[in-house]
Amino acid sequence: MLVEGDAVRTTANIVGHETLFRLGIVADILMATVFVLLGLVLHRLLHHVHERAATALLVFVSVGAGSILVNLTFHVGALLAATRPGHSPELVLLLLDLHQHGYVLGGVFFGLWLLPMGFLACRSPLLPTWLGVLAIVASVAWVADPVLAFGLPDAPALIRHLVELPTSIGELSLLLYLLICGIRSGQTVKVQMPEPGSCR
Repeated sequence: MLVEGDAVRTTANIVGHETLFRLGIVADILMATVFVLLGLVLHRLLHHVHERAATALLVFVSVGAGSILVNLTFHVGALLAATRPGHSPELVLLLLDLHQHGYVLGGVFFGLWLLPMGFLACRSPLLPTWLGVLAIVASVAWVADPVLAFGLPDAPALIRHLVELPTSIGELSLLLYLLICGIRSGQTVKVQMPEPGSCR
């Protein structure tokens, strides 16, 4: 949809593919929802390893998901600006640019949740240590990316690409491991059973 520096073509793309643009918004809503559910599952699975780290993971996931939804306001604004009579193509392009910048800034919390996740993976017998190390490296890279983007805007694009690489490797490794391997077999998690007569 977005044509860099061309407000008229970008607006025409949105108007001509409004349904696809709306589906993109819906996809982000679903992503944010699933992200929170993932945080809840990981907290339940790993809170016995370190309660504070698991809580930090859940908090960072929740804030990151919230930032996705707040940032979608710019996408909705671009859609409204593009489809209303007398629209301003420059405003549409500005809103989409703000959405892109918002995603970069949201990378701080996309990275911060991986820090306690990596710590928990390193300490838990349910997950391999190497997976935790990759998550921690990805966390640092996620936080470094917006710092480079706004602090060193004239830096060569190759530097940002190199910084972004660990984020993809770390998150993809975590995703594939959980989907394909799951938690390590033969390991048990102690669950405190409620006492007879307790309503909790």
